[in-house]
Amino acid sequence: MPEGWGLFGLVPCTSCRCGIRRRTCSGLALPGLRNGIWHWRGSFSHLLPSCRISKSHKELLIPYKPCRAKTNVMFLKTHKTASSTVLNIMFRFAERYNLTVALPADQLVHLGYPKTFLAHFVEEFEAIGQNYNIMCNHLRFNPSEVKKVMAANTFYFSILRNPIRLLESSYVYYKDNVPAFRISKDVNEFLASPMKYYHLADYKKNMYARNIMWFDFGYDNNAEDNKKYIQAVLKEIEQNFHLILISDYFDESMILLKHTLCWDLDDVIYFKLNSRSQDTVQTLTPESEEQIKVWCSLDWKLYLHFNQSFWRRIEETIGFKELEKEVNRLRTRQKELMETCLSDQEAVGKDDIKNKAFLPFQSGVANILGYNLKQDLDNMTLRTCQKMVMPELQYTSYLYTVQHPHKKRKILPLPWTSFQKTQLPNPN
Repeated sequence: MPEGWGLFGLVPCTSCRCGIRRRTCSGLALPGLRNGIWHWRGSFSHLLPSCRISKSHKELLIPYKPCRAKTNVMFLKTHKTASSTVLNIMFRFAERYNLTVALPADQLVHLGYPKTFLAHFVEEFEAIGQNYNIMCNHLRFNPSEVKKVMAANTFYFSILRNPIRLLESSYVYYKDNVPAFRISKDVNEFLASPMKYYHLADYKKNMYARNIMWFDFGYDNNAEDNKKYIQAVLKEIEQNFHLILISDYFDESMILLKHTLCWDLDDVIYFKLNSRSQDTVQTLTPESEEQIKVWCSLDWKLYLHFNQSFWRRIEETIGFKELEKEVNRLRTRQKELMETCLSDQEAVGKDDIKNKAFLPFQSGVANILGYNLKQDLDNMTLRTCQKMVMPELQYTSYLYTVQHPHKKRKILPLPWTSFQKTQLPNPN
């Protein structure tokens, strides 16, 4: 974002682009690290006494070094990991800076998923070639084909979630679509004897039931849990991706993303999308939680590895004290925008969404939440607020129409066809 410009126009930007104090830590052990997972609750201030400011930088900040915002970015959108919120951030960034998005071809809303990605899944790839700036719709990662679409200097990142929470979320969301989930009473019954319900012959329909993140990265989600194989895959992912975020620490992830991409605070501001009501959350037994670590062992080891690298990256680049400040700024800005945009000041259930054009896709037994906007917003503010609450399918369809006006617009299933009649402010 140009300096001095905020989300609504010429307002002071609060994001900090000055240098950060370098700190040296001797043998820093990360408090809250249990079983390889960071368990953070509250302030980072208690982490700081074990570190000291380098003497050479005790008085001064590192001299300001201007950086250029990265605009060629590929986001691997994993499932049930808050990735719909990240997609919304990416789409808004693309619109703000007039970037070209690699959108699904024809009537597709995913980039060929669950098929392994091929370049021709992107609309007008043959004409545009390797000149897309942003890619973020669902796909099954295939690096050689993605590189045919994205520029050589593209930044690659993705996001992971604790597999324990992820499997419960997947169970509820895909309950009606996944054979392994459909015939079990609840998630605990499924986990008590998963092979009773999970049949390898149906693996293309059952991928959401086991190691779904491993599958999204392009690997065999039914592969044997072999140490050598897992280490090879982890190394390959590290080579293919510049950054892996953790959705369990979403605000911290957004601050790390902001710093890494040289973006501003308003570039990563968000309203939580595609979340569900708490009354649809199923309580896992302790036995089920342990079983997930075994049943989804590939995802579990993937998560453990990149959860640790995530916190190391923060320690090495931002520091916990600065992270805490920026997370607070992010949440303050988010609250300001919610007060500006939303009539209810929070997400509401599907039956309470007044404008059905902004009703999220409903799946399984989950009640996917959405938002109601205030009625008295000026045109510029309305446009901004609409984009922040726009669900994934609607935003994909909208961007497709803007970017490919000569193509037949994407026809979304009912009730999303009502969106086609909704006149958003002129995007130009």
